[in-house]
Amino acid sequence: MTVARTAVPLDARLFIDGRWAAGGQAVEVTNKYTGAVIGTVPEARREDVDTALGAAQRASGLMAEMPAHRRSEILRRAAELMSADREGFAETIAAEAGKALKYARLEVDRGIMTFTLAAEEARRLHGETVPLDAVPAGEGYFGFWVRRPVGVVAAISPFNFPLNLVAHKVAPALAAGNAVVLKPASTTPLTAVRLCRTLAEAGLPPGAINLIFGPGRTVGEWLVTDPRVAKVTFTGSPPVGRRITEIAGIKKVTLELGNSSPVIVAPDADLDYVARRCAVGAYYNSGQVCISVQRIYSERSVYEPFVERFVKASEAMVVGDPLDERVDVGPMIDVGEAERIEGWVSEALAGGAHAATGGRREGAVYWPTVLTGVTPQMRVVADEAFAPVASVIAAGDFDEALAQADATAYGLQAAVFTRDLERVFQTIKRLNFGGIIVNDTPAFRADHMPYGGMRTSGVGREGVRFAMEEMTNIQMIAIRLTT
Repeated sequence: MTVARTAVPLDARLFIDGRWAAGGQAVEVTNKYTGAVIGTVPEARREDVDTALGAAQRASGLMAEMPAHRRSEILRRAAELMSADREGFAETIAAEAGKALKYARLEVDRGIMTFTLAAEEARRLHGETVPLDAVPAGEGYFGFWVRRPVGVVAAISPFNFPLNLVAHKVAPALAAGNAVVLKPASTTPLTAVRLCRTLAEAGLPPGAINLIFGPGRTVGEWLVTDPRVAKVTFTGSPPVGRRITEIAGIKKVTLELGNSSPVIVAPDADLDYVARRCAVGAYYNSGQVCISVQRIYSERSVYEPFVERFVKASEAMVVGDPLDERVDVGPMIDVGEAERIEGWVSEALAGGAHAATGGRREGAVYWPTVLTGVTPQMRVVADEAFAPVASVIAAGDFDEALAQADATAYGLQAAVFTRDLERVFQTIKRLNFGGIIVNDTPAFRADHMPYGGMRTSGVGREGVRFAMEEMTNIQMIAIRLTT
């Protein structure tokens, strides 16, 4: 077995105003499969957060005045540098996040694309004219509006995509002419260190990107409540999202808060294809994806043959060290999370569910698990599992499958597999989700499409152009032409 050797920063620091700063108490970062310490980062103190926000506030004026072509060139250069360091980024992600190396490489490719898209969109940010004389009061006036950067953006990112979900916050903010204070997840901070080094090398001015570390209850709340922050962009859990809305004050907020992603399998679907796609969609990154396949509703006429195929595809996933090229599924982010899902599955089994495969834990590793016989009240169905667990549920017909799929507090993305165009449009009409994916899983995302949810899945949209709109304000200009 050949295992890649990861090249991660061993003793990272805060990055504030273009300089690396010592910060407070050192926090260890571990390889999520072996448990070995692979680096340390300092926890930010209150004064570090204040300094970072001051630097961002000063840099926000410079970024707003920077010509669009210059912002574009910096972002494009960052993408080029990331491409040159692709393997270093991928190995860092695999080690600190436990993501299989093959998927870590795909994340790096997506991060590169996100910065490339931001470089392009930086040149396209514009306003529109407004025909003020459409109403009598507007006669003799010329009107137009432009987009202005909000100023300082606080970006709080999760552990599961330590590069690309950071990129989806940082790249659009910079493209729109803002400055950023970034707080990545404490379990996966080293990828963000690597990215900040890359941005500095690409020519980003001091203070335009600032990197701090620490718990959400202290560092995160200091950021969110500070009046210098004009925009908060957060990806994480609904309880933290609710807390942000309670304490942020009057500022713009984008929240991406997860899902319990449903998939509907119609009788005309290619069951072998659906089973393979659902296995990848359910288990890559150990199911720790906001749009991971979780609930699969199969019409009863094809339920048993689909379960058989899905179990076979699930058992074909290779579990082990994420730095092994052959591995599909690595560890969860920590033992506590693996124990949590183990408890949820045990609770479901006690309530009458059946594990068709999986249901096994070893340390932080939880094996791909297929559940049948579940009920809507079980946590593995009703809540976001965020783990390599998927339930297959029999539905009497397509209408029943749609009703069950939509019976959730979430609404990020859903999917349907069918060749029938009428069923496709029924799905679009009936499901209250931010995205409907046809003939692929809810885990599909292209990085330039609008991405975000309904209901408790969040507010606002990501996707480079759409994030830039969320990170700018409209300024209206009305010019009186006659006196």
